[in-house]
Amino acid sequence: MALVVFLAISFVYFSPALDGKKIRQSDIIHYKGTAKEIHDYRSATGEEALWTNSMFGGMPAYQISTNHPGNLAQHIYMVPFLKLLPHPVSILMLLLIGFFVLLITLKADPWLSILGAIAFALSSYFFLFLEVGHNNKTLAIAFMPLVMSALIMVYRGKYLLGGALLALFMALEISVNHIQMTYYLAFVMLFYGISEFIIAISKKQYAHFLKATGVTIIALILSAGPSISNLWTSSEYMKETIRGKSELTSNKENKTSGLDKDYITQWSYGIGETFTLMIPNTKGGASEPIGKNNAALENVDRQYKEAIAQQSSYWGELQFTSGPVYVGAIICFLFVLGLFIVKKPIKWVLFASTVFAILLAWGHNLSWLTDFFINYVPYYNKFRAVSSWMIITELTLPLLAILAIKELVENPETIRKKALYFYLSFGLTGGIALLFWLLPTTFFDFMSNAELSQFEDFRKKGADPSQLNAYIDNLEAARIAIFKISAIRSFFFILLGAAVLFMHSRVKNMSKYIVYAILGILIMADLWMVDKKYLNDKDFVAAKQMEVPYPKTPANEYILKDKDPDFRVLNLATGNFTMDASVSYYHKSLGGYHAAKLRRYQDLIEHRLFLEQERLVGVLSKDTPDSVRLATMYGLTSLNMLNTRYYIYNPDAPALRNPAALGNAWFVKNVKVVENADAEIKALDNFIPANTAIVDKRFESLLADFKDARDPESKIVLREYAPNKLTYDAIGLKENQLAVFSEIYYPYGWKATIDGQEIPHFRANYVLRAMVIPKGDHTIVFTFEPESYITGTKLSYASSILLFVIVLGALGWELRKKMKAKKTADITKQS
Repeated sequence: MALVVFLAISFVYFSPALDGKKIRQSDIIHYKGTAKEIHDYRSATGEEALWTNSMFGGMPAYQISTNHPGNLAQHIYMVPFLKLLPHPVSILMLLLIGFFVLLITLKADPWLSILGAIAFALSSYFFLFLEVGHNNKTLAIAFMPLVMSALIMVYRGKYLLGGALLALFMALEISVNHIQMTYYLAFVMLFYGISEFIIAISKKQYAHFLKATGVTIIALILSAGPSISNLWTSSEYMKETIRGKSELTSNKENKTSGLDKDYITQWSYGIGETFTLMIPNTKGGASEPIGKNNAALENVDRQYKEAIAQQSSYWGELQFTSGPVYVGAIICFLFVLGLFIVKKPIKWVLFASTVFAILLAWGHNLSWLTDFFINYVPYYNKFRAVSSWMIITELTLPLLAILAIKELVENPETIRKKALYFYLSFGLTGGIALLFWLLPTTFFDFMSNAELSQFEDFRKKGADPSQLNAYIDNLEAARIAIFKISAIRSFFFILLGAAVLFMHSRVKNMSKYIVYAILGILIMADLWMVDKKYLNDKDFVAAKQMEVPYPKTPANEYILKDKDPDFRVLNLATGNFTMDASVSYYHKSLGGYHAAKLRRYQDLIEHRLFLEQERLVGVLSKDTPDSVRLATMYGLTSLNMLNTRYYIYNPDAPALRNPAALGNAWFVKNVKVVENADAEIKALDNFIPANTAIVDKRFESLLADFKDARDPESKIVLREYAPNKLTYDAIGLKENQLAVFSEIYYPYGWKATIDGQEIPHFRANYVLRAMVIPKGDHTIVFTFEPESYITGTKLSYASSILLFVIVLGALGWELRKKMKAKKTADITKQS
């Protein structure tokens, strides 16, 4: 019945999926651009590229679209759900099933477990993720309840079966490849382990605790095995990305051993915004025009309506948002009530996890705690968007809320005996919602800090004070209307939910199933209405629109006429090429869209590429002579050394060809050896890349066979191109020459050979590759063969097989025990 109910809910909510339509997910559109070269290579050869030149000059493909065939565990959910059910029905089903299993593990009634699964899976955050395309993040969350259910089994004494399932479910969790979500889950598991430790001390069950903890550790180690190829390559890669430590010493106060502090806390959840858990529009909802909400404009002065309608409904601290983190008004009431009436120790785990997650989600709004974690807690500074901690509340609040219902239904006299707690819980939720409705301006100012600063600037620039104040008053009136509607809505849902439970405590023989049904309808109606505001049928488009997410422009068509296999394109039309994947869909791009760029390439973007882009746009935007434009292009040294052959200035016109691009490789006259990364990047400000190579002194020994000179008759050309294999011909070298390759240097996996003999290469010009080539004619080949992937794949195969053997063995052992117990019971009954 649970599966029937879950399928019905999933298909009704996502009914357009039945017609083959797909959500137009912005992140998936970006993904299709970034992964195009990788997918094309895979289709053509059946092999993994592992590297792509279609984005940010070139980077490993590990975190874009790399298949890990050794991870057999991923097929457990890939086949029955993601392949058989349409997206996103499959993901919603996993969310529902996972939480249902967790509640069954906690010995909840199956029908109550269905109710709980609905309350969990319909939390707004998940639908916001699906709307934008955070599919893997949502999948990682879907496996969290299953991991927790297996962990609970282990500490209940089901060492073999619980441990096997924990290893399996955590293997699935890791396989999804959203380590940030897994990292957050680890803290919830830690809190659960601490609670079991306290219980073990109080009951003097030391042996049991040590056994359970040992099984847990072994299971977690086993769970990582199937993903070892992904974890190994990612670990290598992370050290070289913006999530690793920078070699530059500037801006020290903002630097960490991982991401910069301001980048980590850029998306910090507001302290007051936390009330969105109970009142969805506490901060106005999504970043959308107020004009979409007719009720909000009712109290706005007619002369200001048009202007106010264009302002954002959202006035929180985030830069923008797709919607609030909402778990449901009734769920919040039940969570608070559960803190008073639930007797199981797990309530303290859920309470601690909730508070912990909220405090860390506040980010720079609680800087002392965030700074401590950034500086001292391992791997914390590898993840951005601290507001994502709120996903833990979407797990813990519904879980304790359902346990509260379980307690009330199993013991109807609880409300009578603990009436004070019941009314107190109502006051702390419904009462606060009502108070917000009555006195909104007492608690909120309905203006973001950025807006207040902007209005202050207007005042300083001489804006009419009376008109500005009137505008602000009308903007506040519109937002207050949005907030009040949301607050009173939450109040009534809490009132109705409390009334149902109160009736059950007063009406004798009232079926618990009636309580489940009424609460289920109320909770689903509450969440459904909020979810539909942010993800609805309008977000679905025909599947064909997602097959080619970036229509070919005249600029693309012009560039595609060039049959050279390897040059780069810079899109000047987007404003920020680091947030644009459209070029990557058709060409090798200097930009892209990815949260883990190579650190040195990011440094180059910040120190050189942005400046050169701005300089070029400034010249192109004016009616300047061709000679000035040409001189400007020759002066863009970093863009030229990156072989930027075309600039897209107007997508509807032919692209601009850059005659100053240096090509795939070239020989230089001399070398400038510098002390460190700071000197290396500074040297880029004033050098001619066609003549000079800038090399860190760490590679100085590899320059021993080169003397400053360049033979003008020698040349080097790219003969064959593949993402993971580049073949060059060096022709007519009368002396040893230093070649600079317009390819991004990466220390793990790239091997260079000259005429089949492996030769070391090194980094030049901060991000590129270089090599001393002996005199004569030679063939130079670069191949990308990372040991972490090759050996890791073998280890993944072996680990997957071991995991399956253990899981099947545990299930067989459990089945054998049950059959034996049944046989014994039958014999006893017969005798």
